[in-house]
Amino acid sequence: MTRKERFAAVVGWFEQNVPIAETELHYGNPYELLVAVILSAQCTDRRVNIVTPPLYERFPAPADLASATFDEVYPYVKSVSYPNSKAAHLIAMAQKLLADFGGEVPSDIDALMTLPGVGRKTANVIASVVYDKPVIAVDTHVFRVSHRLGLSNGKTPLDVERDLERHIPEHLRARSHHWLILHGRYTCTARNPKCAGCGLAPWCTHFALEQAGKAASDRPRQAVKRDASAAEGTR
Repeated sequence: MTRKERFAAVVGWFEQNVPIAETELHYGNPYELLVAVILSAQCTDRRVNIVTPPLYERFPAPADLASATFDEVYPYVKSVSYPNSKAAHLIAMAQKLLADFGGEVPSDIDALMTLPGVGRKTANVIASVVYDKPVIAVDTHVFRVSHRLGLSNGKTPLDVERDLERHIPEHLRARSHHWLILHGRYTCTARNPKCAGCGLAPWCTHFALEQAGKAASDRPRQAVKRDASAAEGTR
């Protein structure tokens, strides 16, 4: 199977079986999503969704967050990963958002990446979710699933992003990010992936290798059984 054929099969399966795929982060506007995505780095969406409602209420706009002190923000984010860095990033992000963009979250990826706490993955999430730009954010789930399915052999998130965008039509890229991240979160997990019940197994290179390995390990046992049967027959 060529990579082009594998992409077509995988995307086709997702289109048929997961027609709706959206971010699991809770937000009401671009500013709130930006805050949530910054907090979600190496942290679960579930935890972020617990943290953000009181944070949004206390700092409802960039100006409110920009004028806050570290000690005011930290108690709201202390239960997420790396709370010290994230509290500082949130304040600095809001300040730059006001100073450079009039308090509006920009749609341009390069502009987004000038904001403190915003890397390429976060910028791509904002660009695709808020502004429906044809880009794919690559996090640990997307990176892992893309490799296991055989969609990419890229060594870096940027390599994987380029492979995905090269083969996935523009109008499906925003959804494809969510397809892959949700599949990695609930089915193709880092430990003990649920291959037996996975609808993508027919096209998955990881599953094919696992099956080949099992078949190879079964052969010696089958040979032993045949020898034992033959020995029984000579008695």
